[in-house]
Amino acid sequence: MTSRMASSESKINLEAEEMFFTGGLKSLLPHTLRRIIRCNRLSISNTSGMAEGYKQANVVILHKSLADDFEKFCHANAGPLPLLYRSKPGDWKCPSLSSDSDIRTDCLQYRIYEHGACTGSLKSLKEYSEQLKDMVTFYLGCSFSFEKAVQNAGIPVRNVEQKRNVSMYKTAVPCYSISTFCCNLVVTMRPIPESKLEAAVLATSELKEAHGAPIHMGDPGLLGIQDLSKPDYGDPVHLHTGDIPVFWACGVTGVEAVINCRAPLAFTHSPGCMFITDLKNDHVTVRSSREVPQVHCISQDPLHYSIVSAEAAQKIKNLETLIGIDPGDRGIIHLHRQDELLKACLSISHARSVLITTGFPTHFTYEPPEENDGPPGALAIAAILQALEKEVAIVTDQRAMNLNKKIIEEAVQLGILKRPVPLLSYQRESADSALTFLCENGNPGRPRFDHLIAIERAGMAADGNYYNARKVNIKHLVDPIDELFLAAQTIPGVTTTGVGDGGNELGMGKVKDAVKKHIKNGDVIACDVEADFTIVAGVSNWGGYAIACALYILSTCEVHDRYLRKAVGFPQLSKKMIWLSALPSVTKEEKLLKTLVRHGVRSGKTASLEMEVDGLPFYSTHSLMIEKLLQEVQQ
Repeated sequence: MTSRMASSESKINLEAEEMFFTGGLKSLLPHTLRRIIRCNRLSISNTSGMAEGYKQANVVILHKSLADDFEKFCHANAGPLPLLYRSKPGDWKCPSLSSDSDIRTDCLQYRIYEHGACTGSLKSLKEYSEQLKDMVTFYLGCSFSFEKAVQNAGIPVRNVEQKRNVSMYKTAVPCYSISTFCCNLVVTMRPIPESKLEAAVLATSELKEAHGAPIHMGDPGLLGIQDLSKPDYGDPVHLHTGDIPVFWACGVTGVEAVINCRAPLAFTHSPGCMFITDLKNDHVTVRSSREVPQVHCISQDPLHYSIVSAEAAQKIKNLETLIGIDPGDRGIIHLHRQDELLKACLSISHARSVLITTGFPTHFTYEPPEENDGPPGALAIAAILQALEKEVAIVTDQRAMNLNKKIIEEAVQLGILKRPVPLLSYQRESADSALTFLCENGNPGRPRFDHLIAIERAGMAADGNYYNARKVNIKHLVDPIDELFLAAQTIPGVTTTGVGDGGNELGMGKVKDAVKKHIKNGDVIACDVEADFTIVAGVSNWGGYAIACALYILSTCEVHDRYLRKAVGFPQLSKKMIWLSALPSVTKEEKLLKTLVRHGVRSGKTASLEMEVDGLPFYSTHSLMIEKLLQEVQQ
């Protein structure tokens, strides 16, 4: 080495050390940083906060025989593995990412894997130059790239503040497998103040080459992460009071895939020690409401937030407005709570298994005593849940099992349901009956259902009785299904929705004060049992139709779909027509109402066996509402 070159290298090192101690590494240009790293004089453990505003990359180096499958694996899991560049075999440069790089030397630290085991850490790969001639390098996007955008949005980046590597965790979320490449998702966690959650999503959602929007916000246990203080990679980062753990897909997923494929020889960057590119993170402006994300809390225990586009959210709010009219002039406008339909449906969208209950035996002098408001709405919800491939069951009164079985069988014949819905009944046999019904072996840690929905289901009043709108006690006809909703309040991860149109329905306890004040006989009939979400409609069936339509809107929302599948796998939009065909239609609901009339199920208000529900004619009122809801869905 000439004295001039030695002097130049010494100058670079001194410059770097000086800038490091003054916090200047973040402002160095990438090519300078790479030269410093190449000289192996930095005593730092990660590249978080370096070269602010420039893209950083995860690195995976594999034998060329595995390269095509790994590229497919990246495309199938684009959230954690956004592919920036794939080299040719033996090519140590990446001209589209940097002008003067050498992948053998330009990461702070590397790991070597042999047959799936990490056998060491290295500062340089030069000693493996011969083997690298037959190997392909993959450069994958990194969340360090979005940290500057997050800071620019006025959001603290705690790992940078605490001068720590970001926390990385293995999850229980399986990636989409390709050939020998299969592993669970790895995520990074950044504590974000609750008031800044939406800003954090907005700041990162369009930076898809840096993993894009978060894939989870809230309780880490929902991802299978047991202890935030013990990350699988990186350093523990402390949450401040009011911070929410927010998780992004992470490129270290690629390291897990390398481990599981058990390649004879592979290299990766050491987690947190990224390759720094010359590419700037371009400022992206979100252009339409279809892309603008909103954040909504859908559960407090466990804490869970969901994401939906502004466009989808507005459509669901429009549905809520449509069904909120009061054709019976009962005063239900006073019971309405804004955005309950949206939050309920976000929660249902995250559920795997849903239990529905309906049945209001208001006509106690007739057989059957049921009214025809409730079952059509319940079956509309069941139909979309079946189309979305969720588990769904219906629980009702023991005395009404045969009637409901016949209705469900005919709903299948009419094409309303794809297949029969399991029909259950509930009786109180002991203090633990509700818990035993809802959970495997009565264990609250193993619930059978994630979400309970009551639609036009007789609800228990404060005195323990059940009343119809005319203040008649019908307790002798009602099984204590309310107990399931009360028990659900004690089971973490189980949420509930109540749909009603008069305040005496199960779940309306959330608005019981308004019922007592504004609804006729409300001081006596008001249901005392709360649901987490209360959907108030002019007719309860409309609430069921609106839930079905809202679930369709969420399923076709790309922002929500990505969040649901944790940014792994592919969008499910190919199933859009299946979902659409599952929605209620005027023809289907007309046939179902005729079926109910044939079985003697009467209109709620008039006890008529005509084509009406709650005293309102099907053809000029209910059919029009169905058409309006479908029109909103398809706009």
